[in-house]
Amino acid sequence: MCRNIKTLYNFAPPATDEEIRASALQFVRKLSGFNRPSNANQPAFDRAVDQVTLAARELIGNLVTGAAPRDREIEAAKARAKAADRFRTPTTRAP
Repeated sequence: MCRNIKTLYNFAPPATDEEIRASALQFVRKLSGFNRPSNANQPAFDRAVDQVTLAARELIGNLVTGAAPRDREIEAAKARAKAADRFRTPTTRAP
């Protein structure tokens, strides 16, 4: 899975349309292998992003859970701590 695609479901506040579209764009980039498609491929690329955005919005809107929504700030802090530990050099790693 592409590391740039973030979980968008069950957060407070909910995912915005911009976040859903950005996730769809990353997904289509990963599938196509294009960061920026050629002019000939641009219409197909844009159409795919639009379709994936709609599918993702529908999916997020239809999912149900009994769990409390996660706090974005807490989850972001956890991700930063995990990244800091992951990218720490071996000499600075805690025992």
